[in-house]
Amino acid sequence: MIRHLKTGVSTEQRAADDAQVRSTVEQIIAEIARDGDAAVRRYSERFDKWSPPSFRLSRQEIEAAYAELAPRTIDDIRFAQEQVRNFAQVQRAALRDVEVETLPGVVLGHKNLPVNSVGCYVPGGKYPLVASAHMSVVTAKVAGVKRIVACAPPYQGKPNPAIVVAMDMAGADEIYAFGGVQAIAAMALGTQTIGGVDMIVGPGNAYVAEAKRQLFGRIGIDLLAGPTETLVIADETVDGELCAADLLGQAEHGPNSPAVLLTNSEKLAHDTVAAIEKQLAWLPTAEIARRAWQDYGQVILCDTYDEMVQVADDIGSEHVQVMTRDPDYFLQKMTNYGALFLGPETNVSYGDKVIGTNHTLPTRKASRYTGGLWVGKFIKTCTYQRVKTPEASVMIGEYCSRLCAIEGFAGHKEQADIRVRRYGGAAPAGKAAG
Repeated sequence: MIRHLKTGVSTEQRAADDAQVRSTVEQIIAEIARDGDAAVRRYSERFDKWSPPSFRLSRQEIEAAYAELAPRTIDDIRFAQEQVRNFAQVQRAALRDVEVETLPGVVLGHKNLPVNSVGCYVPGGKYPLVASAHMSVVTAKVAGVKRIVACAPPYQGKPNPAIVVAMDMAGADEIYAFGGVQAIAAMALGTQTIGGVDMIVGPGNAYVAEAKRQLFGRIGIDLLAGPTETLVIADETVDGELCAADLLGQAEHGPNSPAVLLTNSEKLAHDTVAAIEKQLAWLPTAEIARRAWQDYGQVILCDTYDEMVQVADDIGSEHVQVMTRDPDYFLQKMTNYGALFLGPETNVSYGDKVIGTNHTLPTRKASRYTGGLWVGKFIKTCTYQRVKTPEASVMIGEYCSRLCAIEGFAGHKEQADIRVRRYGGAAPAGKAAG
């Protein structure tokens, strides 16, 4: 039996929040489309109190960011980017161009082509999310993207030096210091000083995710990566202190970040809730984490592993940490998740920051139909075909002619028929030679 010991806000309240976000984003996008740079500056001043002479950082400003960082910090960024790059290169190597002769004289193939330009969004208003630069820019670079634009909002009144350095080390071609919906819209639509891109990637808050959703179609997006979600699946083999740390470690992202405990141990459920209260007493980010836990936190109790898999797949959480006697059971059975973190020795923070997998992951049940950002998101798999002989063209053409007739497409049919006449020396049924 599945029981909810703690629930979050109602579906109706979430819908009301979504409507407010949708309306705000529509207005900002419309103004960016109409006014370009002027609108970018208006919203940057309004939301970030930031209005530099140029939002694009010069080489001198980028070098100044390096000078602000300790050598150890630069080395740590380099190490993290090496892990992300290494795994992305393995993924890229798995994408092969193919060409095969499917019938005598008929050749089909596909090529894996990187998109030409990408805008990488790096959140940084509340927390300077340095790791997001690795996840988007490094991965786009490995994919072979020719032009990479990177944007991050100012942090505490200026560009965050660690984010700037991470963007530069990752290989960004253009670096801009502004954020929010105005950054997404400016990269997507272009302005008087910013060339538009073909695709936008990167995580963000609800407003950033909604901006990507509204602009999708005019540009490509990676996925809808909104407020962070975490699901901890645990049994009696772990303790409440560990579960609490892993729930609050993601709840601190924002006040609307869901954190869910799914367990078959009622004792662990109660121990975790008690441990959360203890940790909130000292956690520096407790103000945000407490609101997220109170409003969006859940505790769900099941009797069996099968029930836990059922609930987990229904939630489709962005991050799923599995701390059970048999973590592989969930690896084999689960189908809806952004990323799995298997066993108590690992955790979501490792994946977020350094281990090498990508931390831009699907939220709001999008894991039902997509995985997270990876090198393949930047690549278009484009097919081609070649008919090498007149005989093959006639053979395919006769089939095509009859199939077009079934659908009533006379023009399509003639494309086939003209080749049958030219290359075959005889008219197909129903068509006089001429």
